[in-house]
Amino acid sequence: MTDWDVPTLINVPEFRDGLGALGVVEKDAPFPFPIKRVYFLYDVPSNAVRGSHAHKDLHQLIVAVSGSFQVDLDDGKTNSRFILNSPNKGLTVPPGYWRTLRNFSAGSAALVFASSEYNPDDYIRDYDEFAEWARA
Repeated sequence: MTDWDVPTLINVPEFRDGLGALGVVEKDAPFPFPIKRVYFLYDVPSNAVRGSHAHKDLHQLIVAVSGSFQVDLDDGKTNSRFILNSPNKGLTVPPGYWRTLRNFSAGSAALVFASSEYNPDDYIRDYDEFAEWARA
């Protein structure tokens, strides 16, 4: 069982045969939360920085469905870096982590599964405010 309270790389269920691979997300598998929102990032310039915010309550799973990109996470004490480059691996991002996506390869696409619908009150968009919130 995956601990969804810390950032973790997980396997996305897949089926392979001579015709290729099929990645599968159904209902609550592999999630411990109901999926309320799905969005994707694509055509991101390689020098662009996306994200750079934290969530108070939202859980996410981020998957590189094409190409690669870097995800930097910060919980106010520890920094970690993940390179996502395979559609059969996903990064779990629990609430309370400042996340920044960067170094997008040409043709990359990020698919994000979220535990709730968009709620602007759940975002912390200023790093100093996040650092103070994380200390509390």
